[in-house]
Amino acid sequence: MKINNDPVYVRRRLVALAVAVIVLVLLIWLVSRLFGGDDSASAATEEASTQESPSAAVAATPTVEPEEPAPSESPAAERGEQAPPVESTMVQVQRITGGLTPKSVVASSAGVVFAQNMMYSHTVTVYDADGARLKTIDDAVDLADFGVEGHPGESKGAPVEMAFSPDGSTAWVSNYAMYGEGFLPEGKDACTSGEGISPSYVYEIDTASLEIERVVEVGAVPKYVAATPDGKHVLVSNWCSMDLSVIDAKTAKVVKTIPLGGENPRGIAVSPDSSTAYVANMGNDETVKVDLGSGEVTPFASTGVNPRHLLMSPKGDRLYITNAGSGTVSKVDTGNGEVVGEATVGADPRSMAMSPDGAALYVANYDSATVSKVRAEDMSVLQTVETDDVPIGITYEPTKKRVWVASYNGSLVVYDDSRRAA
Repeated sequence: MKINNDPVYVRRRLVALAVAVIVLVLLIWLVSRLFGGDDSASAATEEASTQESPSAAVAATPTVEPEEPAPSESPAAERGEQAPPVESTMVQVQRITGGLTPKSVVASSAGVVFAQNMMYSHTVTVYDADGARLKTIDDAVDLADFGVEGHPGESKGAPVEMAFSPDGSTAWVSNYAMYGEGFLPEGKDACTSGEGISPSYVYEIDTASLEIERVVEVGAVPKYVAATPDGKHVLVSNWCSMDLSVIDAKTAKVVKTIPLGGENPRGIAVSPDSSTAYVANMGNDETVKVDLGSGEVTPFASTGVNPRHLLMSPKGDRLYITNAGSGTVSKVDTGNGEVVGEATVGADPRSMAMSPDGAALYVANYDSATVSKVRAEDMSVLQTVETDDVPIGITYEPTKKRVWVASYNGSLVVYDDSRRAA
């Protein structure tokens, strides 16, 4: 074959070849961007997404088969169209019973519901959003299996409260006291046992397997549990130690214990940036502000008698506080600690829940056997519904837009809150 050595021809071929190579490289780069071939870029994007919103990555629902099917739903009154929480009307649709003495109830963003049964029941009961019972978790453990010495044989807990990690992969459950070899008698709420009070433990439960994975020793009579929004820490208010345990969520170790300067701390809320915690010192009627970096504790707000449960608004500019002894819920400016609104609800308001948009509050009134629905903007009571006796725990389940109420008498009452009244 004759080779064309004409200079013009050769230059044209070289230019064409160079263009072809450039086009090929561009095509390869484009495909890699579209289908994840650029590992470093993909990893950087994933990391940035995780840092921006850790709660966006919701863990898979439990992999266990339900122990019991969901109960039948009650025929609801004629309802209107779908509506936001401040325009909808609560209607009871389920009442779940059987093996329950629920002290608290908490729903994850994925529709998993944990009910912590009263301390002497020694169980946590887990449901899906439809009300099917997934598992009853026994709180008995052999602490030696977790590397804890001094408590041979079986030790039992006493579940009080629970918090999900931001990604929903784990549930952290506080135990009022531990019962077994090497533990002193429980201190009860009076914080006296005659022999001193043993530290208790928090359990970490895997939400896929529903098994207790790790245990963490905290203070005496731990009550409320809160996970920081960044997923790095778990906070525990110790009623009788009167301090705050700060747990490193990755290592499951207490990295800081902060004296709170008050009596009988309970409710905890955390700022959206995870830098500040607010804790209700129920015994001396004050809420304090805690710098989680320095550990500094400063007075924050006095809102009423026996402040118990705290909720933070989505923007972090407002803190809501139930005042159990006053029958009120206070709305407080987080910038200056001033009360900017108040709702009079039922007798002895205990726990609260909030709709995901922050527009509606749901308050369990222990002595009134009612639930109050409050508009957060102006703190007006929108609706009051009767529920079972001694309601003490409450949560908003977002996948079905339902409010679950835990009553000591042995029930979970479920209300649909997704539609307007007809």
